[in-house]
Amino acid sequence: MEKVHLVSLGCPKNLVDSELMLGALSRAGFEISLDPAQAQVLVVNTCAFIESAKKESIDAVLAAAEVKRQGEGRRLVVAGCLSQRYGEELRELLPEVDIFVGTGNFLELPDLLRRTQSPEHQALSYPGAAHLLPSAAMARVASTPFYTSYVKVSEGCDHRCAFCIIPSIRGRHESRPPREIVAEVTGMAARGVREINLIAQDLTAYGRDLRPAQSLAGLLRQLATIDGIHWIRLLYCYPNFVTDELLETIAELPQVVKYIDIPLQHADDQVLRAMRRERSADGLRKLLDRIRRRVPEVVIRTSFIVGFPGESEAAFSRLVEFVREEQFDRVGVFTYSREESTAAYHLEPHLESRVKRARRAHLMTVQAEIAAARNRRYLGQEMEILVEHQAENQPTRLRGRSAGQAPDIDGMVFARGRAQPGEFARVRIERAFTYDLHAAVIEAAQTPSRMDIHA
Repeated sequence: MEKVHLVSLGCPKNLVDSELMLGALSRAGFEISLDPAQAQVLVVNTCAFIESAKKESIDAVLAAAEVKRQGEGRRLVVAGCLSQRYGEELRELLPEVDIFVGTGNFLELPDLLRRTQSPEHQALSYPGAAHLLPSAAMARVASTPFYTSYVKVSEGCDHRCAFCIIPSIRGRHESRPPREIVAEVTGMAARGVREINLIAQDLTAYGRDLRPAQSLAGLLRQLATIDGIHWIRLLYCYPNFVTDELLETIAELPQVVKYIDIPLQHADDQVLRAMRRERSADGLRKLLDRIRRRVPEVVIRTSFIVGFPGESEAAFSRLVEFVREEQFDRVGVFTYSREESTAAYHLEPHLESRVKRARRAHLMTVQAEIAAARNRRYLGQEMEILVEHQAENQPTRLRGRSAGQAPDIDGMVFARGRAQPGEFARVRIERAFTYDLHAAVIEAAQTPSRMDIHA
């Protein structure tokens, strides 16, 4: 039995692909190893969204290649977006790679590994845009903690934002049938998953391509009936399709956390037009007002790109004032990355890196002050947290997340008291910082069971 070690890079959507890849390998008889030195097959599931992600992916591939050189008979697989985008070029640049699989054929990896067991390894690539829709029947090895999981509801994207390469890698938008998603989540709940995070390149476009047409609101109502699921979170809601029906559903269903991740990208009209975003700054203000009126106490997370070609000082200042005005709970800021095969690649003028970095630092400083003030409003209040960690040898030192904190991207709640990972605990907030909260446990619930294989 060969052992496989996999490194997953990039977004949660890529993580789901990694879990499906591991599921296919495990079902085919491969053993999963956390130690690359003990593995005969090394897999790097890559990201190619922006330049920094590509560099991280190449560095990870080169590190895996070094491990491969240290053991006879090892094989190296490069999977994911980097292969999909640059398959042919990588085959020339990285001869140490035995197999390339993309975003549409990664479940073929067990068969490809069997075909290349002779010393004459043949590198295979998968060029072009493609994706693979998950199915409840597919084996999936969980890499997240047992109580939480990501659920991919659709793949691909029909938008043509000027800065984004994703449609060229993943292809057109395609939704999973609701029954498939409900079946998958039902199985997760039976195995102890309490929080599901719905993900997609364009979550709010879910179901519009199905016949008969479905909606994200309708899917949420079905998922809310599944016993055992306590939190349902929405990650990446495209602004144009945040409907009143969706907002009413979020407000009404107790299982759906009052948290909306809605990347806005900018707030200057000229920059938004250059980005090929459909809304104006005034339109974004009206949307945010509608969200807050329909979903009281909603936590809004957004992201912006600074340094887009042609972004003037005045345009950047308007973005800063917009952030001050709207008082977001969570903000991520990215510097523009010039990517070939995007509409923005040939736009002028391009800003110097130092200018982009300075603008990012300034906007993050502004947001840090806002985030600290937003967190102080919780002082003395009670809230529910999902306990994620208990300090070794100190059972009363806990770390968890509130409903307003998404896994891996937001802050945390540090608590004193007794509870186990996977439990929901009631806490009272005692101290507030820029991103994190400190609290004391009031009451804890029971611990769900643990399972590692999602089949």
